[in-house]
Amino acid sequence: MVSPTHYDTLAIAPTATLAEIKQAYRQLVRRIHPDNNRATADPDRLTQVNAAYEVLSDPRQRSVYDRRLHQTSPAAAAQQHHRQQRQQNQASDQQLQDWLQQVYAPVERLIDDILASLDAQIDDLAADPFDDDLMLAFQTYLEDCRSDWQTAQRQFCAYPNPKHAAGIAVHLYYCLDRIGDGLDELEAFPFNYSDQHLHAGQELFRIADSLRREAQSAFGDLMGARF
Repeated sequence: MVSPTHYDTLAIAPTATLAEIKQAYRQLVRRIHPDNNRATADPDRLTQVNAAYEVLSDPRQRSVYDRRLHQTSPAAAAQQHHRQQRQQNQASDQQLQDWLQQVYAPVERLIDDILASLDAQIDDLAADPFDDDLMLAFQTYLEDCRSDWQTAQRQFCAYPNPKHAAGIAVHLYYCLDRIGDGLDELEAFPFNYSDQHLHAGQELFRIADSLRREAQSAFGDLMGARF
């Protein structure tokens, strides 16, 4: 049985750049290091990853290593290629699963919390926009929304989106952008009591909800195609 190459270990192509090698190494260490995630910790795998990175991140060592690889028999090279392709597919699937769990799911929940009750909040405020208690409740609602929106923005930017999730990510990006614009409009209302700000905020939230539904549809299509 042919042993995996350092490229197999890092799930990268033999033509990978130094930047790609570093990125693959960081992602693997983050997933399998005991200090980061005990559920997926694998000390033996971590040792292999560190050894592969030590060689491939050094141009001189990598050059020597590549020359040795090129002396491999055609049959072994074919096996290596198939194994590498399989590992890359597995790594791609894992990256997608991680992104869906760590980015899409929490951001989706935060967006739902923000969009769900705007109409009810405006209806309550419409009873008497000049009532101090109603206005305070509306401003508190907006502060909570702003906090959730900022959390969603940070979560969305914390991880690069996989190529297979690009459709979901682009809809989420524009959804969050419209929510931010909508909050700007709604937060302006208490300063001049202009209904124009409320109407603009509602319309921007409506657009954001439509983009969110597009993200949900793209998510459904992805799940149907891959799992």
